[in-house]
Amino acid sequence: MDCFVASLFATTRTVAQKISIDPSQGWPDLTCMHCNMGVNRAPPGRGIAVLTWCAPMSEQHTDALQPSLPAEDKTSTKTQTQHSKSSFWLMFIGCIGVVYGDIGTSPLYAFREAMMAAGAAHSGVQRDDVIGILSLILWSLTIIVTLKYVIILLRADNDGEGGTLSLMALAQRAMGRHSTPVFLLGVIGASLFFGDSMITPAISVLSAVEGLKLVTPTFTPYVLAITIGIIIGLFLVQKHGTAAVATFFGPITLVWFVMLALGGLRHIADDLAILNAINPIYAVRFLAQNGTLGVIALGSVFLAVTGAEALYADMGHFGRKPIQLAWIVLVFPALALNYLGQGALVLADKDALENPFFLLYPEWALLTMVILATVATIIASQAVITGAYSLSRQAIQLGLLPRLEIRHTSAEQEGQIYLPQINMMLLIGVLFLVVLFGSSDKLATAYGIAVTGTMVVTACLAFIVVWRWWKWPVWAAGALMLPFLVIDAIFLGANLVKIFEGGYVPLGIGIFFMICMWTWMRGTRILREKTNKDDIALTELITILSKKPPQTVKGTAVFLTGDPETAPPALMHSLKHYKVLHEKNVMLTVINSDAPRVADEHRIRMEEINDQFMRVFMTFGYMEEPNVPKALAQCRKMGWRFDIMSTSFFVSRRTLRVARNHAMPLWQDQLFIRLAHNAADASSYFQIPTGRVVEIGAQVSV
Repeated sequence: MDCFVASLFATTRTVAQKISIDPSQGWPDLTCMHCNMGVNRAPPGRGIAVLTWCAPMSEQHTDALQPSLPAEDKTSTKTQTQHSKSSFWLMFIGCIGVVYGDIGTSPLYAFREAMMAAGAAHSGVQRDDVIGILSLILWSLTIIVTLKYVIILLRADNDGEGGTLSLMALAQRAMGRHSTPVFLLGVIGASLFFGDSMITPAISVLSAVEGLKLVTPTFTPYVLAITIGIIIGLFLVQKHGTAAVATFFGPITLVWFVMLALGGLRHIADDLAILNAINPIYAVRFLAQNGTLGVIALGSVFLAVTGAEALYADMGHFGRKPIQLAWIVLVFPALALNYLGQGALVLADKDALENPFFLLYPEWALLTMVILATVATIIASQAVITGAYSLSRQAIQLGLLPRLEIRHTSAEQEGQIYLPQINMMLLIGVLFLVVLFGSSDKLATAYGIAVTGTMVVTACLAFIVVWRWWKWPVWAAGALMLPFLVIDAIFLGANLVKIFEGGYVPLGIGIFFMICMWTWMRGTRILREKTNKDDIALTELITILSKKPPQTVKGTAVFLTGDPETAPPALMHSLKHYKVLHEKNVMLTVINSDAPRVADEHRIRMEEINDQFMRVFMTFGYMEEPNVPKALAQCRKMGWRFDIMSTSFFVSRRTLRVARNHAMPLWQDQLFIRLAHNAADASSYFQIPTGRVVEIGAQVSV
């Protein structure tokens, strides 16, 4: 009999007595003697243990559990403390690569683009422009990244998770689940992030490869081809996962930030007047004296803080403290030194504005820095691609997108996932942008709108959370968040000036995803209403069957249904065509929670209807991947006895077609059908063994 791996949260008393351990001291490694499988441990004092064993799932396995180590071989408090410290520093190194990879590559183009805008208006490099723009960059990093994200937003977590959709879920919980404005803000922020996830790889890799032109002009005709090759390679390796490569992300990015700091320190002495940029008066003076030019330059200055949104989005992977410490002790100082060095270099040599970043380094180190910059931009791109995967999974769980195929690429890190359809869409979008714009300076005009739009949405949602969730007075919440909202809105306005120069691209991408989400939600609602008209109440069906029972066959039938009150279409078709009924029939409903994760004790709810029918409700958080077989194992503890080998899962598969009197415009109907066609089948999405699934199809007009 094949092994069936399942997880069950068992009470401490039952298992601990069988194997004579003290749960308050932590669980030892356990091994099932029947199948030689290991058992995961629970932290000390948790009072539960995660038990893993083979089929058949019987109570014999608790008798077969044996500690892998002697019971007296306890972990000392000192060792646990050392392990905790070790984990913290591993998180610290890891977040440097993943969280700060994007913002860490901004020095490649941010200062240059802002100075190009000022130089075009003032017919060359002006000292006041250099100092003013540097002051704007430094204080943007201080206000937006340090104050808004590192200090405030990292505290607005949704059970440890961050990101636009997490903040939306938290705000919805505070305002009421059906708060339409909050929901629309979340959809807008998520849609703009997809635009960001396409532009970031394009501009980052292209700006790094352009450094080859400084090594030798021979590379100039091949910059675009090399960029395309790197991007294609980057997206092709996504299916293999980043588990092995991820261990190098942190150390490489750590080296990158050290080189940023050293490059800047090497040139600050070229003109010490650049230190005046630390004074915010120079930033205010630049904006006040330059009018329209100040607004245009401000749009380029914002490139220095792109990637700040990753601070909040990746909080669930690394935790608050490692992210905060990495920014304060390493990332912010390195960025500030590098920007100051670029400014001093340009003050001393105006011709250096051609590429002030790479000219910070001696000629003999140029090729090394180009290679390191290329690797750093690939890491930055990897971070935003992974973010797009995570955001897509959250959108699927929240009902904003259809079910898509999700593959786990790491057995150790749950967050490392791969979505083939999203990956292909991103690849096509990135290549299109590279070919369309052709250079990083042209791409820079399209970059800021998506990020600034996301930040405006984040500020609005954060205000709601501070006001309604943290229970602050409205004036206090406004005093805290309104200044950030004003600053973000100013940056958004500065970037909107560039709509016709390329800013239409991220807006177009964002609008496309908004239309897709709106169409999917609207279409699923219409489809549900249409199918419900022909549905029969489950209790009514049970009454009919009790009066005229069909032939009964042995085993358990599990019917997946979104409406537990009505008879599932698969059950009705089975009775209509097969004219048989299983001895045990379970109506299984999977519920998506607005919390990121659901505790296992709240995962399952069972409702007995009669001896032959029952309802089972499974709840999963939006950061979790629904695993029906694993969750079903918990039902055994709650009294439902079943044999997985004699259980069949019945799934309804609908084939959609456009109705003559369609409820949506024809184009939206066709888009909805296309989205549904690309959705993953329920058995794969819920991880049900394919050998136990029976799919029953039907045609439905929408």
